[in-house]
Amino acid sequence: MRPRHAAVAAFGAFTLLLTVPASASAATGEFQYTVTGLDGRPLRVVLEDPESEQRITLPEVADPGASSPAHSPRNRTTSTATVFPEPGCEGDFFTLRPITGYGSARLQLRSVVFG
Repeated sequence: MRPRHAAVAAFGAFTLLLTVPASASAATGEFQYTVTGLDGRPLRVVLEDPESEQRITLPEVADPGASSPAHSPRNRTTSTATVFPEPGCEGDFFTLRPITGYGSARLQLRSVVFG
């Protein structure tokens, strides 16, 4: 009977491993964008290994009434980046492919989601 109990316990442990959600996954790599600094000069900002499937409002440009949108995104992560012109991933969107995706200075953004 003991081998049978051991087999059942091993199967149960294996099943539990399959059903426990993995820790939050991240898009490996960097997501870069440009904002206008307080002195009026362009400033490159980098998000390193951003969380996947999470709406990220870019803190430097979160308030549309107080700042210009970010621009010139570069997606150097392993995930697709979808950028939005409004905070909270609202409005029209543009998708940047993994590793080599980029947008020009005309592509304005205030939020992004990776997935």
